[in-house]
Amino acid sequence: MIRPPAVAGRFYPSDPRELARQVDEYSQPSAVPRAKSLPARGCLVPHAGYIYSGHVAGAVYSSLQIPERLILLGPRHFPRGEPMAILTEGSWQTPLGEARIDSALAAELARACPRLRDDAVAHEREHSLEVQLPFLQRLAGDFRFVPVVLAADRYPLLEELGRAVAQVVAAHAAQAAGAEDARVLVIASSDMNHYESDAITREKDRRAMDRILALDPRGLYDTVRNEGITMCGYAATVAMLVAVRELGAKEAQLVRYATSGDATGDRDEVVGYAGIIVP
Repeated sequence: MIRPPAVAGRFYPSDPRELARQVDEYSQPSAVPRAKSLPARGCLVPHAGYIYSGHVAGAVYSSLQIPERLILLGPRHFPRGEPMAILTEGSWQTPLGEARIDSALAAELARACPRLRDDAVAHEREHSLEVQLPFLQRLAGDFRFVPVVLAADRYPLLEELGRAVAQVVAAHAAQAAGAEDARVLVIASSDMNHYESDAITREKDRRAMDRILALDPRGLYDTVRNEGITMCGYAATVAMLVAVRELGAKEAQLVRYATSGDATGDRDEVVGYAGIIVP
């Protein structure tokens, strides 16, 4: 099965040359205040149109040593499909070519977390993972990925998924011991607070980011839900945090934060975007 692009020409350019140019521009290392690229267990990246959040996503991806195997976790914005949906076969088409699903890793994750359901319907219109692929295609080269989108919002389900992700990643690292790059990167896709003023959004996002930087999945879950923070991919981020903690992570680093107001000049109604790396 080849999944065609759902948001090419809207969230990012449909012309491959223009898309490559934009990804390269947003991923310029000189725009990222860091000493060197880092190996990482996980990261958080936004998924808005590139004009709004591409520079945040690019700052994260250009700060990373991206391995060949990836697990992508994101929200399901649309009502159709399973609440915990994986795809275990096929590839996804973008203007830059096909990105292959890691069938073996996906099957392992589906076995480790039986609540995951193989469901193309949940993925067919969803943009939260799709917009990551051009960055990965330009910066990682030959990679394989496992796509998971979530509409589930009960903490025990997210914790179960996160532990399953950690189990699969740890098992892969053990099996591939001695390989040049045995890592699997866990990518959580989320925008932050939506459609409030820039000042309010920055304050709400600070509260959520404090919990992410503390590697506190339960704290993030409670903060988002109790304080009215409209972080669309908080479930994916919670699962990622559970996974990286299980894998031994001790810290997280904020790479870049912005709001849509930085691009549009409109500070009355914005969306926040955070780029975070978990080494």
